Amino acid sequence: MGQKKLQRFADIKTFSNVLEYPEGMKGKWNSFFKNDHPIVLELACGRGEYTVGLSAIFADKNFIGVDVKGNRMYIGAKKCLDANINNAAFLRTQITLLSNYFNLSEVDEIWITFPDPQLRTSKSKKRLTHPAFLRLYKQLLQPNGCIHLKTDSPKLYAFTKKVIELYELILLEDCNDVYANNPSESLRIKTHYEALDIAGSNKIFYLKFQLPAVIADLDEQLQLLLKETENQ
Repeated sequence: MGQKKLQRFADIKTFSNVLEYPEGMKGKWNSFFKNDHPIVLELACGRGEYTVGLSAIFADKNFIGVDVKGNRMYIGAKKCLDANINNAAFLRTQITLLSNYFNLSEVDEIWITFPDPQLRTSKSKKRLTHPAFLRLYKQLLQPNGCIHLKTDSPKLYAFTKKVIELYELILLEDCNDVYANNPSESLRIKTHYEALDIAGSNKIFYLKFQLPAVIADLDEQLQLLLKETENQ
């Protein structure tokens, strides 16, 4: 491991806005932020561009960037400390462990910004909009809480639309070319990975949706649909 990375891991242990695998945080986030504002998560936040950007736009909300990569998280956390942004924090942990850190209905919104699209069908269960993850988010979100997906992957966008249709999720917004449609200030925030245009699509996709009261067990049907699409 490089010296720079080691130094960053050491530094974030001293950052007041970074919590690494903390214990006893369920139901305590409003005490941590010292207010009762809504809590918004950015999952797989990487360098935390959305956590930083959204916290600057919405002073009346608290933002938490979640990722396991402390080296990347350091960048966003340092920016917040340097700019005295007090409504942003960073949680270092795996996304699959989120229920260890948040009570039922403790979260108002979730942003998923440029996650790994896990392009192979065999890896589809690792996609952050797969129903397996949606059931986890359902535990954390308030009943009318929203999920935002912003991606440059046509495959992840199409997959998520298929999930929304099959599982009867509540689609609120659907945009297949963000920057061609006069995007809101929130959608104009750019991440490091967006700038790289790894997918080579030259387009940014956005979906905003809510979860139903019950997320049906249709995962085998979904997998069959994916395999059929792959073989076409």
